[in-house]
Amino acid sequence: MSGNEIRDGLRVFLLLIALAITWASNLGAANYPDHSVKVIVPFPPGGATDIAGRIITQKLSERLGQQFFIENISGAGGNIGMTAAARALHDGYTILLASSSIVVNPNLYKSIPFDVEKDFIPVTKVGASPNSWEVNSTFPAKTMNELIDLLKASPGQYSVASPGAGTTPSLAIEMLKQAFGVNFVTVPFAGGGPMAQSLLGGFTPISCNALSTTMALIKAGKVRALAVTSRQRLESLPDVPTLDELGIKDEESETMAGVFVSAGTPQPVVELLQKEIAAIVRMPDVKRRLLDVATIPDGGSSADFAAYVRNEITKWKRVIEIGKIDRI
Repeated sequence: MSGNEIRDGLRVFLLLIALAITWASNLGAANYPDHSVKVIVPFPPGGATDIAGRIITQKLSERLGQQFFIENISGAGGNIGMTAAARALHDGYTILLASSSIVVNPNLYKSIPFDVEKDFIPVTKVGASPNSWEVNSTFPAKTMNELIDLLKASPGQYSVASPGAGTTPSLAIEMLKQAFGVNFVTVPFAGGGPMAQSLLGGFTPISCNALSTTMALIKAGKVRALAVTSRQRLESLPDVPTLDELGIKDEESETMAGVFVSAGTPQPVVELLQKEIAAIVRMPDVKRRLLDVATIPDGGSSADFAAYVRNEITKWKRVIEIGKIDRI
């Protein structure tokens, strides 16, 4: 047998292997899901992303006939959980439900062990919660302007809690520092849940966080919302002004909840997840539950979500550079 014949035979053999892998992948995708699906939330229970995730996973389990369960893998501003999701098998049985840390961390950390655009496929944006400046109900400041005056008058004496480094609330805190030249201690927690407990207990009586994390505490009168970071006031909190109304310009921010799968996941799986989640967030009971925790439902296409991710990475890169925020 000549060398050319051997090479031709090898090409045919490799082509057959590739076709077999593609066939097996498509067959698996056609039966998806045929066993339980892990949904990684890269923060502790009780935060904005975790709350949205538990609403969505319950409905996915009901609609697709297999258990979708959350595994909270927290640490390093969400990087540990996101890395685990990036390195998972490309079969759709490990899903990432990420917060806005996925679009902040590439420019906030000196290095991260994954590439957002190369290692993930954006599936859909579940929704987003405006960030909110809040204080414990016993704290003396009753308005955002009173809080700023208090911080100015007592440099270094107060601490402000955030749900963690790499979150949009943590950057919103830095933006306020830059805008007003105020000096206070920033306390990053390992997620919105632990932060809310500290705020409630008065250990860190000032916070900036995703509104969905503390909405129930606000409605119960245990936490006072001073301002929201959305462009318009929220129907659920009509008496709480926006930062823009208070003359604090260009500081809009939100904490999103978005679904990703690892790169290489079969397209039929991506399309099925997008279609199902889009249908779920439009269900009246789910929409109401999301709005009750100040999360505005989305459920847009994968292409729209990919564009959103790219734009948010660019936006927060600019904020970090202009604010001269040190990389972690």
